[in-house]
Amino acid sequence: MPIATTNPATGQTLKTYDPMSPEQIDAAIERTDLAYRQLRGTTVEQRGRWLNAAADLLEAERDEIARLMTTEMGKTYASAKAEVTKCASACRFYAAKAADFLADEPADAGAVKAVRAFVRYQPIGPVLAVMPWNFPLWQVLRFAAPALMAGNTGLLKHASNVPQTALLLEDLFRRAGFPEGAFTTLLVGSAEVDRVLSDPRVRAATLTGSEGAGRSIAQIAGRELKKTVLELGGSDPFVVMPSADLDRAAEVATTARCQNNGQSCIAAKRFIVHADVFDAFAERFAANMSALRVGDPMDPDTDVGPLASEGGRDEIHAQVRDAVDKGATVLCGGEPPAGPGWFYPPTVVTDLRPEMRMWSEEVFGPVAGLYRVSSYDEAIEVANGTSFGLGSNAWTRDPQEQERFATDLDAGNVFLNGMTTSYPELPFGGVKNSGYGRELSALGMREFCNTKTVWVGEGAASAGAGAHAE
Repeated sequence: MPIATTNPATGQTLKTYDPMSPEQIDAAIERTDLAYRQLRGTTVEQRGRWLNAAADLLEAERDEIARLMTTEMGKTYASAKAEVTKCASACRFYAAKAADFLADEPADAGAVKAVRAFVRYQPIGPVLAVMPWNFPLWQVLRFAAPALMAGNTGLLKHASNVPQTALLLEDLFRRAGFPEGAFTTLLVGSAEVDRVLSDPRVRAATLTGSEGAGRSIAQIAGRELKKTVLELGGSDPFVVMPSADLDRAAEVATTARCQNNGQSCIAAKRFIVHADVFDAFAERFAANMSALRVGDPMDPDTDVGPLASEGGRDEIHAQVRDAVDKGATVLCGGEPPAGPGWFYPPTVVTDLRPEMRMWSEEVFGPVAGLYRVSSYDEAIEVANGTSFGLGSNAWTRDPQEQERFATDLDAGNVFLNGMTTSYPELPFGGVKNSGYGRELSALGMREFCNTKTVWVGEGAASAGAGAHAE
């Protein structure tokens, strides 16, 4: 895949880049390693000042950055602006909370026959981030903010269709004051990931992407004995029970399915509805989906912009056609419009069966699968009957059902009577084929730290846990 900006609303290629040579890759890794040696010696307070400066730049340049993201991958301009704002908030969160997250944690010294004992969190070195195009700023910032605050440095291999956003991120941290090379963009194809991750100066990797990409990264990292965090695909269930507020559930379901033009790992994709309210929900949901306006993502009246690539649009249409050919029913949408750009209408498909691709595959676009179930147990069976386990939603006003869903849904995130989203304050990640490890919260910061046990016996200096500058 060429490294290029191609506007998905028009199909026009606007800018192309030559991939970096092996010598340029090696020089970039060396700069990032040297920057790590400098950054690890700085204080949390200094790094916080730099990260707050990055937030200032994001807020000051929000409209320009949002316009670039919309041009490169087709998200609506309104959602792009919201993404920039969210990134700035995450920077401020980690700037404020890092000292607490990295503070030495005292242990029970007596229990381990020590004068003092504690846990210390320290950076591990340069981390390779392999990131996707769908949230081209947020996916990177939610790794970069905690990693830089911990004293690590970053190497970014971004998706090849968002090169200008990738270069913007490198420039952002440089202008914010971080040492030269603290965050470096590699304009390379996926074939170069093995070279980068195999380099002994690179100590870990994080990836958000497909199952195949996750397996590839994990295989390389396993061979090299390096830590990985993987956030992979999702086919999130959205369960609606009889006690649910149907109007609200159908409203949120529409947003949950079509956010980011339907291209989100944690978008609700499988709508599992109890038979007692199935028809009423289906009518509301299909009407809401049909009412969404598809068009120019820069137009403020547009709800759904184009898919990011022609191949992506063709793939979801093939999944819909496969279902229809095998007996599924399309309640709305289902046919790409004529004309330029890679658009696809909000679509609802029901009467799904296991032999259809939509039953087991992630559908990465504004296409919803609608499933009828007759009981709580059947709802759980369908919800968990997938290889994925990223996010999940359940709608019920029954306290006992809420408690059961929180326990029984096999996912890294359970949202009750609300839409799955990510917050800096909460850990984020999946189970099963949706990956492992956690981003965000204190856990996300500590994923790329050396969790070091310190045991102190008789005759040690009097300085206690907590004196460490990190």
